[in-house]
Amino acid sequence: MPVRLAIAGASGRMGRALIDAALQSRENVLAAALEQPGSAALGRDAGDHCGRRTGIAIESDLGPALARCDVLIDFTCPEGTLAHLAACERAGIGAVIGTTGLDTPQKERLVQAGRRIPLVFAPNMSVGVNVLLELVRIAAGRLAGFDIEIVEMHHRNKVDAPSGTALALGEAAAAATGVALADHALYSREGVTGVRRAGTIGFAALRGGDVVGEHTVIFAGVGERIELTHKASSRENFAAGALRAARFVADARARGDTGVFDMHDVLDLPRVGPSARAHA
Repeated sequence: MPVRLAIAGASGRMGRALIDAALQSRENVLAAALEQPGSAALGRDAGDHCGRRTGIAIESDLGPALARCDVLIDFTCPEGTLAHLAACERAGIGAVIGTTGLDTPQKERLVQAGRRIPLVFAPNMSVGVNVLLELVRIAAGRLAGFDIEIVEMHHRNKVDAPSGTALALGEAAAAATGVALADHALYSREGVTGVRRAGTIGFAALRGGDVVGEHTVIFAGVGERIELTHKASSRENFAAGALRAARFVADARARGDTGVFDMHDVLDLPRVGPSARAHA
């Protein structure tokens, strides 16, 4: 049976990409499109942006919308995500969460919800990025003494920095070297900073134009340097990953399984290091 999807943030960039992917999918069906109260998009057909009539009007009333769905996909903002998650718990449906910028208490709220419903939480749902995470774990575990720097660039409208993906890459590198990222991360440099402290993991966040997402992890040693890079040229790969995650959640729900899962579970990727579920 097709997975009946509710898509939050339906009028945003990612929301539109998710709607496009759902309309082209044979395994999923768009059942609800959600926006916040007061949005100018309310009442419009969910397919207006791509010239398709879906018969699904964008709405803000969570209860009735989720009652006809199996899984909610949410790439919105932390506050909105938590409100949507509470509604999912009440409705007994699963969720796919791609929202970034969540703080520690908000991530703990995801863990609590995972005791009642199945959900996938991942800062980046592309296959390539999740393979990159494993490559970073391998490299960090074998390049002792190399300095680690993470550079990311996104479009001018992104509101959080570093990106969730950059932080996940930092967590992967830190775990592989046996340290906590919170104790070794360096998020900015300015003025006379002195020499680089050994063992730190540096971050640089660039913003501009319409860049979908670029991430590079640099391992700098003496006389050599390794760079691992992923560049996203569209949001289609994120949407495709989110739909695969939705099928995973729907199957878990049908089995009665609960918990917080990540894209390694969805894609059945081998784990070289600690689970990325630590983010939740």
